[in-house]
Amino acid sequence: MKSILDYETVALVDERDAIVIIDQTLLPGETKLIDLKTGEEIWNAIYLLQVRGAPAIGVCAGFGIYLLMKHSKAQTEEEFLEELNKNADYLNSSRPTAVNLSWALERMKKKVKDFIDDEKKSGRSFDLSAAIKVMHDESETIKAEDIDVCRRIGENGLTLVKKGDGILTHCNAGQLATCKYGTATAPIYLGHEKGYNFHVYCDETRPLLQGARLTAYELHSAGIDTTVICDNMSASIMKTGKVQAIFVGCDRVAANGDAANKIGTSVVATVAKHYGIPFYVCAPTSTIDMNTATGDDIVIEQRKPEEVTEMWYEKRMAPEGVKVYNPAFDVTDNSLITGIVTEYGVLRAPYDKSIKEMFDKYKK
Repeated sequence: MKSILDYETVALVDERDAIVIIDQTLLPGETKLIDLKTGEEIWNAIYLLQVRGAPAIGVCAGFGIYLLMKHSKAQTEEEFLEELNKNADYLNSSRPTAVNLSWALERMKKKVKDFIDDEKKSGRSFDLSAAIKVMHDESETIKAEDIDVCRRIGENGLTLVKKGDGILTHCNAGQLATCKYGTATAPIYLGHEKGYNFHVYCDETRPLLQGARLTAYELHSAGIDTTVICDNMSASIMKTGKVQAIFVGCDRVAANGDAANKIGTSVVATVAKHYGIPFYVCAPTSTIDMNTATGDDIVIEQRKPEEVTEMWYEKRMAPEGVKVYNPAFDVTDNSLITGIVTEYGVLRAPYDKSIKEMFDKYKK
């Protein structure tokens, strides 16, 4: 019998002109694979959180922009690039906070532009089929890199904990948010493979319950000792001494180390600081935005009030007409972060310096 971990989070089925995803809005009650073929379907899947998690969104965006350009009828490179930019702008408007969305689209655009420039330098005329093949290959490379990056994050994160530790996590930065391993869960999965016998506490993560519906579901499916707690129970469990480390993912890290993640993350970080528990942000370098100076510059998505008042209830659970504040993310100040776990190693404060040094060394 298949578990949730046996399904690919995001897959390109080229012969059907489709991206196949798990509809995560139905989990854990129903595992349903859906095809995304049109721009509107891809946009809606990202906005409605059918596909979610910064790395998975980036992979979906790469496949998406390729599919939207696959049957282009452009006659010239100018027409092709104009169409490419229009489609990329459309997909990029689906969610503002996760930097991997714009990162993947910009990467795809740059790959095409570099290809066209090289062709011009060689005296060759515009080759539509060759440009489309470049996009296909680059989108598959983005996915392969995601799997490799997550495993390396897991290996680096595993050096920060020991056998038998209790680990707390918030939201879902697991396999369902990536193509394999996850980011915040990567050390947990690799430790499980090595017999570390972790006990994991999953914040339910209101209002969309990604921790209860997704993280707990996939970790439990993997045979990992998992306990779900309400968000407001995290301080209580930390005080007992049962938590030795906290791993969370992120949707965008500013150049100074401030990190935007699912709403409630900064609460966990603040309480962890009080109890002296190390708080680690697991971040692929694609999630670090050197063009965003601090967390104050990160655009926070505001979502529909119905997610809070009625989404998970048979009957509405708040008075009609009451005001609702529903930001999708908050920003954890860098002073609360013990380390940022990347595929290149664990960064430490001062983050403006360590992040810049890492980019200078590895990302030229």
